[in-house]
Formats: sequence, C-alpha cells, structure tokens
Amino acid sequence: MRVVVKIGTSSLTDDRGVINEVALAKICDEIAVVRSQGHEVVLVSSGAVAAGVAALGLESRPTDMPTLQALAAAGQSRLMGSYNTEFDAHGLVAAQVLLDPHDFVDRRQYLHARQTLTRLLELGCVPIVNENDAIANEELRYGDNDRMAGLVAHNVGAELLVLLTDLDGLFTEDPRKDASARLISEVAAADPLLAIKAGTGGSGRGSGGMASKLAAARIASWSGVRCVIARASLPDVFIKAVAGEMVGTTFHPHERCLTARKLWIAFAAQVAGRIVVDEGARRALVERPTSLLPTGVVEVIGHFDHGQTVEVQSTNGSVFARGMVEIDSDGLRMVAGRHTRDLPVGTIHEVIHRDDLVVLPE
Repeated sequence: MRVVVKIGTSSLTDDRGVINEVALAKICDEIAVVRSQGHEVVLVSSGAVAAGVAALGLESRPTDMPTLQALAAAGQSRLMGSYNTEFDAHGLVAAQVLLDPHDFVDRRQYLHARQTLTRLLELGCVPIVNENDAIANEELRYGDNDRMAGLVAHNVGAELLVLLTDLDGLFTEDPRKDASARLISEVAAADPLLAIKAGTGGSGRGSGGMASKLAAARIASWSGVRCVIARASLPDVFIKAVAGEMVGTTFHPHERCLTARKLWIAFAAQVAGRIVVDEGARRALVERPTSLLPTGVVEVIGHFDHGQTVEVQSTNGSVFARGMVEIDSDGLRMVAGRHTRDLPVGTIHEVIHRDDLVVLPE
C-alpha cells in the first residue's frame, strides 16, 4: 500500500520552536516499521519556519513575508538534517522534495512531480515533502501542509492519508475550550464534509488548524483516498492507522473523484471574492457541465484578478460552487447581466470556464 503521512509543526517542535528530536525519532521509527511491512511511505513534514525561529534565536514567530521566507530557508536544512540522522539509523534514505501551488495547477508540473516522487519510491527512498516556503509567497500567506498532503496523496495515487496533529481527531467542539466535546470516530463518504465547522487556530507555531485538516480530508475523500486524523504522540499511531485500526477520526473515500486542478480550486486555493448568480445560472451550473456567462451574474463581491479563485453564490446566500475566473472583478462588474451578443468587442465571454469550475457537495 502507498501511504502519505503528514506531521505538523506543533507535533515536531517545542514551545520555543526547537525541533523535538524525540517526537521526530518517533515518527521515523514508525515509518521504518511500516516500510518493513512492505508499504511505501511519503512523509509531508512541516517545521521549517519554526526551526528557523529557534536557530536564529527569535522570541516568537514573525508575520512579515520576507522574514518568514528567510526563516524557512534557515530551518529547512536543520529539519532535513534531523530526518537524515534518524532514517540513517534504520538504513533508509530520506529525499527532500519542495513543492509549491504551481506544481498542482499546471498539468506538466503535476506530472513531473508525480514522476519524481514515484521514482524515489521505486528506489526505496522516503520522500520528505514540504512547501517551498522560501519562494511560495501566496502559500505562506494562507497555506499549510495539510492541504498539500491531500494533493500529494492524489498525485502519487495513495490509498491512505494520515494527518498527525496535537489533537485526537475531529471533535464536535474544540476540546480545549469545551469539556463536553466528543470525538467523531468516522465520517462517511456521503456526509456533507463542507458543512462541518472547525476552528482555524492551532498551537501558534504552525500555519494550520483543524479547518485545514478538514480541507485535506475533503481533498483525500474526493480523490478516493481514505484519510485519518489522529494524535501524533499516541504509541504506534501511524502503524495502527496503516493497519486499519480505529485511531482518531477516519474519513471514508468519496465515489466522486476530481482532477488535481479541480481539487485545488475546490478545497485548497485561497478565495479572493464572490460572484452572485441568478437562479437560471445556478441550475445550469449544477445540472449540467457548463461555463458561467456574464448574463447570469447578479452581483460581484470583493476584488479579484484574472486567474484567482472565487465562490459562486445563489441569490438566497448559499455558496454552491467555486471557480477560477477568466476576468477580473472590475471588468466583470462592467458586463454583469449582459447577454453574449451585447458584450463589447474583445470581452471574455466566459466568466468561469466549465473546466475551472467545481460544484460543491450539498
């Protein structure tokens, strides 16, 4: 079986951001056991920025982009150094792979990433994937490795995605704030995953939270991949998840599978604005594969540029789709409600092409 496992910053570092060698050794030990059982493993690891914070002696994690990029560059080598040491003890070779959003949106880059990761697995390596934070401006601003782990699982054709965190799984409420919160052990494929609410906040040392892990679970589910969210510190948690034992929260795979580009649009891309459409346009988009045209647009909310992702909303306020726009917000406001025959010469006829639009689960 091919497995992708992701471990977050809060599970790999202490309160100062220093790499917790015991925690790092634990995940490496468990990966070694799973490898000895004949499985292939891709590790998606956070921690570079936090490691950079500790290495440079900063008191807290900065928020400005240039410093975050510099910290990622300083911390990544230290993170890989620790992994190399631990995997060497098991006779395994770690291989660093740095990815950014372009690698999942551009088809050629996507196939190139797949070829590299697949060949590393064939050679017996443990690919260690991280965001290319030193140059991925937009991704550092809002991103995290949870979503990327979901996309990597899709890319390599994994059967299982395991997200290791500092919580036991998905709860009915935030267990750190509500003592009555209950663990949700299973989420069926038919459950409305987008309707589950979760906080965005994590430990403060990383960029994710339960909301990002839910996004990753949706990506996995809509790729036909089973996903498990569980506490990283539990004994043999990764080994048990691979064996099919019930740990944390299990998300079962969905029958509907999307392309990597549509997975990115639906669950991973930052939403830059919103387009309100009339009922006729809503029905057309939901009931058949069609593009969104200016004539169906009622209102444009926010500011966005060509190529950015927006939500598509009906007049009753419900968001039912996401898409990558072919026209910026200012241009769309000028042509909203117009029929194609009435558009100025040279105007884009499609607001969102059907290949760049995803109808979300109800």
